[in-house]
Amino acid sequence: MPFASPRFIALILALLASAAATAGDDLAGQRSRFPLVWEAAQQGPDTAWRKLAAGLESYPLFPYLELAALERRRTELKTEEVEKFIARWPDSLPAQILRESFLAELARRQRWKEYLALYTGNERSKELQCNAVQARLALGQTPDFEHEIAPLWLNPRALPATCDGAFQWATEHGKLTSALIWQRIDAAAQAAQGDLVASLATMLDGAERTAGERTAAAIHDPAAALADAANWPDAPHTRDAIAIAFARLARKDSDAAAALWTQLGSRFHFDAEQRGRILRAIAVYSASSYAPDASARLDAVPPEADDDTSREWRVRVALARQDFNGTLQALDRMSATQQADARWRYLRGRALVKLERKAEAEPVFSSISREANFHAFLAADWLDQPYTICSTPNAVDAKAEAAVRAEPGIARAFEFFALDRLPDARREWDFTLPRLDARQRRIASDIASRLGWYDRAVYALNQGDDLHLYELRFPLARRGQIERDSRAADIDSAWAYAIIRAESAWTSDAHSGADAYGLMQLLPGTARDLAKAEKVSFSGAAQLYDPDINIQLGTRYLGDMAVRYDGSPWLASAAYNAGVDPVSRWVDARDALEPDFFIETIPYKETREYVARVLAFSVIYDWRLHGSALPLASRLPRIGQAYTPPGPDAPRKGVVCPAPVAAAPTPGPGPLASNPAPPVAPKQRR
Repeated sequence: MPFASPRFIALILALLASAAATAGDDLAGQRSRFPLVWEAAQQGPDTAWRKLAAGLESYPLFPYLELAALERRRTELKTEEVEKFIARWPDSLPAQILRESFLAELARRQRWKEYLALYTGNERSKELQCNAVQARLALGQTPDFEHEIAPLWLNPRALPATCDGAFQWATEHGKLTSALIWQRIDAAAQAAQGDLVASLATMLDGAERTAGERTAAAIHDPAAALADAANWPDAPHTRDAIAIAFARLARKDSDAAAALWTQLGSRFHFDAEQRGRILRAIAVYSASSYAPDASARLDAVPPEADDDTSREWRVRVALARQDFNGTLQALDRMSATQQADARWRYLRGRALVKLERKAEAEPVFSSISREANFHAFLAADWLDQPYTICSTPNAVDAKAEAAVRAEPGIARAFEFFALDRLPDARREWDFTLPRLDARQRRIASDIASRLGWYDRAVYALNQGDDLHLYELRFPLARRGQIERDSRAADIDSAWAYAIIRAESAWTSDAHSGADAYGLMQLLPGTARDLAKAEKVSFSGAAQLYDPDINIQLGTRYLGDMAVRYDGSPWLASAAYNAGVDPVSRWVDARDALEPDFFIETIPYKETREYVARVLAFSVIYDWRLHGSALPLASRLPRIGQAYTPPGPDAPRKGVVCPAPVAAAPTPGPGPLASNPAPPVAPKQRR
């Protein structure tokens, strides 16, 4: 045995003490021993950890011990050892991890015959896929361009350097024609991958290469590209580059794009698609800033160039002007799919009410009110009807539950959760869940919720009949704390619950791309200021993964936002998501609008949907907490109108589940039919 470090000796002693204390090797004992044995397996040698692992053979996470030991000596590993492990743990995540790890090692060793023997063709890693092509080439085999190389080539993003050999072979054998190069350039341009476009342009010659470089310039600096475009030739790829530049500039400065269009629009022979794309981009981004000429620019979009986005913005521009006849006309121009959505049906009803055509509005509201989403709840308020929430309990019999718990991948996921190793738990869960049928997925989600792993049900139960499993999808977790902290912040606890559900879907270790953390997605700087005000010890961002501190500071922040906006939950929700500066701009521009109209005219799609989702979730949670709900309309004070959280005697509405109506219009997805993407919440600006 090699020289053992003091840390390793201490580890062994701790493990021996743990083993002595848990000689019975029940699940709790195995769980307490596993982390130490796992660390021993990672450090080695094999003889040590195998002796220490005695009694863990039946533990769900046992495969990870041998996996750790094999991974530790990957550079000297033999293929036979990997094959034996895969045979012992077939169709398992540990087997997949080792297979893919060892494939990378075989590629490093250039053991191509062994690589292809172990390669299944189901690997999702682009690097492993490219290595498989490289293996065939090294062994003198001819790769299948259509099935092996072309799917890789058409990827719109940069690929690992291991793919270069495959593409070089394809180039040398005349497979990568200029048409295929342009196909990838177009895909990369659509994905705004300017560097990739510039790299691909080097594969072209002459005028085509120059056109590719201009496409890259259109992505990198659209204003500069358009300023230079007057000197460009009137050629097809050049016109495509100009159209790309216009679309990107319009997003930043629609007025500048419109001005340049007057100069360049007649200079080039744009086809109908290109011209429509440019005019649509200028019009939509003008509308999103509610420019004075937004309507005129939208009217300039040819009918064949209209899309769902431009049609939506026609409605919003009309609403912002409080032009309700124009609103109806814009709604009439929408596609059939759009017109079936609860949002646009509701706004049709509201426009009819504003035009004093209430008799026409009532059947519209009635058709929506049988759904369960933001607009449906508002429609029910207009009709003074109870809310429609059809909740189905998730009946689980003991035998079926035992079978799901016995699924190795689910058992491993639950064990990792019990060890507070959430990324590992999610990885096992995500690997296993697609292998279960719908009933088993519901049972697994139910078990996870009872264990306190609430976000699993939120993400898994997101379509069809699963949407009626409200107890699982809207858990009343940490109720005592949330009600206590909400009272301290002078906010409604149903609203606090809704914010948690919308922000993180109960993922306690959520970390967004904007560096927001935890259940209520707080920025570390904001949390530090709140902790100081609350006289709470705060040691840094990692502490925000603690639900206790996160909820305490998050509810305080939510209360501060409410105070800023006269107590208004909907305006505070908008600021919680978008930040106070954008909300202030919107209020200054459109403070005369009624709240439901104002919400629909919010320029940020994310914030529009967020506010609607939070308010709908508030109704759901209010009902979950009290068996009835405050009218959603009561949570929508007009801008400038003071709002106070409801008292215990506030009027409430009942909830019903009526029989389905066969002739009811097909509902759109609505805010309750979708869940946030795991594991990060929407962009934060707090």
